Amino acid sequence: MKRISLFGCFVLLGLFGVPASLSAQSIDATVCDILANPQSFDGKIVRVKGTVAAGFEEFSIKGSDCHLKVNAIWLSYPKGTGGKAGPAASVRLQLAKNSSAQIPTVNRSAVSLDKNKDFKEFDTLLSTPAKTSAVCLGCVKFTVMATLVGRIDAAKATGIIRDSSGAVSGVDGFGNLNRYTARLVLQSVSDVTSQEIDYSKSDIAAMNQSFRPEAPNPSQVQRASDAFGKPGEKNGVELGFGVENEVAADDGGKYEGESPDGIVFNVRVDGDRLKKSALTLAIAHLGTHIADLRSTTPEPANSSFFSAEFHGWQTTVMNSMGLKVTTLALPGGYTIYNSTWATPDMTKDSYGEAEAFLSNWVGLTP
Repeated sequence: MKRISLFGCFVLLGLFGVPASLSAQSIDATVCDILANPQSFDGKIVRVKGTVAAGFEEFSIKGSDCHLKVNAIWLSYPKGTGGKAGPAASVRLQLAKNSSAQIPTVNRSAVSLDKNKDFKEFDTLLSTPAKTSAVCLGCVKFTVMATLVGRIDAAKATGIIRDSSGAVSGVDGFGNLNRYTARLVLQSVSDVTSQEIDYSKSDIAAMNQSFRPEAPNPSQVQRASDAFGKPGEKNGVELGFGVENEVAADDGGKYEGESPDGIVFNVRVDGDRLKKSALTLAIAHLGTHIADLRSTTPEPANSSFFSAEFHGWQTTVMNSMGLKVTTLALPGGYTIYNSTWATPDMTKDSYGEAEAFLSNWVGLTP
């Protein structure tokens, strides 16, 4: 009877204890497949192969020529993972407690992460800082190629949703600025390989003539600083330190505090990766996003996520000049400011590198 009982236990384990990461229970898909119709994958366990980038505001699985405004899936670890990899800085939008907008109830199945040696290698590679003489914002040493299994969460919209009067009627999307229509909550990782990023290259990227940015305004730096408010002011901007790489405890719900316009900007900065001048530059960049999103009048910076990021990097470059930074580099080996550039070439070189960074590294399309 003991043998039969033990056998019965094994049968039950076989039926109910098998991880959902096994191929029989996951759907094979590409990044572009998922981004083409995120809702069709919502709540499903998928297996996807791709390149993962962890950078300044990035922690995503990049697609290849998906021909969308955002060509990547945001990556998150389950709550309580304690991983090291993730974005060096981010802004997560959320409705405040005093917002009149309603949030639909979303029930998502729990995901348990297999923290085996493959995951540990994956997490370590993506959190290894690059060694460079430049001020480098969130620069990591490697990009990682891997097979990822996890739950897909889909958004119906991205960013701040406004009604015809301009009032905030909702917030949706995942990751930095809530700009991603899909999120993969990681369950397991395998087939990990890496590629070291070359930060020594000096070629200036060609400027994309189809994108015409607005000329920078010297007031942008002060405007970005003012976005955080005065000390002790409750203006809906919540600044915290650490790595934003897990599904938040209040994911999908309202923030417990109030905000003047019903929107909370959860700003997270990794103080271990952004120090001294790098921290100052990061705050200016994030402040630009907050000021742009809080603006109630249509502006070029609000026309797309690409434009919003470009506007942020304009502010960052101007701040670099004020701080007398010699060289400013970004993840992926892009240099967007060098004090030795000749004045006539400064705008062309800076803009060209910023556009290449946004297109090739972040995965945004103008």
